[in-house]
Amino acid sequence: MNELNQIQNNVTRRQLLANASRPIGAAALASLMGGSAMASTPDQTQFPGGKVTPGLPELPHFERKAKSIIYLFMCGGPSHIDTFDFKPELRKIHGTELPDSIRNGQRITGMTSGQKNFPCVAPMFNFKKFGQHGTYVSEILPHTANIVDDIAIIKSVNTEAINHDPAITFINTGNQQPGRASLGSWVSYGLGSPNDNFPAYVVMISKGPGQKQALYERLWSSGFLPSKHQGVKMRGGSDPVLYLNNPNGVDRPMRRRMLDRIRDINQEHYDQFLDPETQTRIAQYEMAFRMQASVPELMDLSNEPEYIFEMYGPDSKKPGTFARNCIIARRMAERGIPMQQLFHRGWDQHGSLPKLIRGQCQTIDQPSAALVQDLKQRGMLDETLVIWGGEFGRTIYSQGALTKDNHGRDHHGRCFTMWMAGGGVKGGVEYGKTDDYSYNIVENPVHIRDFNATILHQLGIDHNKLSFRSQGLDQKLTGVEPARVVKEILV
Repeated sequence: MNELNQIQNNVTRRQLLANASRPIGAAALASLMGGSAMASTPDQTQFPGGKVTPGLPELPHFERKAKSIIYLFMCGGPSHIDTFDFKPELRKIHGTELPDSIRNGQRITGMTSGQKNFPCVAPMFNFKKFGQHGTYVSEILPHTANIVDDIAIIKSVNTEAINHDPAITFINTGNQQPGRASLGSWVSYGLGSPNDNFPAYVVMISKGPGQKQALYERLWSSGFLPSKHQGVKMRGGSDPVLYLNNPNGVDRPMRRRMLDRIRDINQEHYDQFLDPETQTRIAQYEMAFRMQASVPELMDLSNEPEYIFEMYGPDSKKPGTFARNCIIARRMAERGIPMQQLFHRGWDQHGSLPKLIRGQCQTIDQPSAALVQDLKQRGMLDETLVIWGGEFGRTIYSQGALTKDNHGRDHHGRCFTMWMAGGGVKGGVEYGKTDDYSYNIVENPVHIRDFNATILHQLGIDHNKLSFRSQGLDQKLTGVEPARVVKEILV
């Protein structure tokens, strides 16, 4: 439904209610808000008993394979060369100049454009084959190596962006320019949520020991979609959502009375001006009220058994760490939250790569693998899609002087590696192939538009049919360029 139709429908509703009694109008508002607007005490039952926040009536377009997404986003660009995309031939080209025929005039960043030489750097780590299909995995990812039979490793992901800001914006919103709706906001808009005690889209951020690129709230913004679909950022520590707790002297019944009065004022404003953001404001106040009870229970891990903390690693008891966020992500999936993104900073390794990438992997390897194993042992992996990857990869050539411990790698969008697990994705699969320099794709390219189309497909969404009218265009996550679902990796 486009904005014009929404306004027309709202006007028709207003005209009807203008001649009706106030109780009928209140009942209509309660219906629009899933019944929560009139409740003196909102329903606090846990999923699946919580009320449903509906999405678009025509969705899903077909059977859903995934009910929830947990997107482990490695900000800064993990080096595919040092993690998953290994070839024995790389040892032979170490120290040699990258041939012009391989680089083929590719645009490079300003950080290496002044270099006179581009010496190739083989991985400084050992690789071994794991799983039934003999998948190469680096020694710095020993726990991920143990789950290769449960994941699909895609080695041919690619993007046009070569700098962080446009690249991370592109993969998260479908466009290199800011202002578009994020993947999670599209999921919230299209599918709603089975539990209205929580937002449909939640974001958590952690950081590792590496060089850290800035993160922007536009990465989980609703863009042109109604703002109620924006991601809610949860922080580590005792105050996971800012301003969620009542101030001193304000108890829960008093807060309820205040919200009822504010709701009435907002409703009068909406009846006069028909601004859809007014309804969003009403809904968000109600969501915040429900979250005052649901979020503390979610973040309290005191009832988690000790073996869970051991599974996720030594950082799992420390608030704000990637490991602890992974446990919370599993708990959110249990409560039916459709979309979560765990941003982990520190992968921008332009120098001292061997040391820094090892440290990064120590913070994410065990928790990532544990999340997949934990979901699997609970019978949840089949309906939970876990995604791991960043905005691009790194170059085979060295940034700066080629030394054993101090070399770095520049940005590389022409090919990089991501993996998926669960949610109707085949396990034990390697898809796509790069050349002997891990520089160009030679088989089965997967553009980030294709990657996002595949994510939507597993949620039962045809990416060509999920759109929103804005600025005179039917906007889509996958844009106007062709995009395909990577069915070869799907069950």
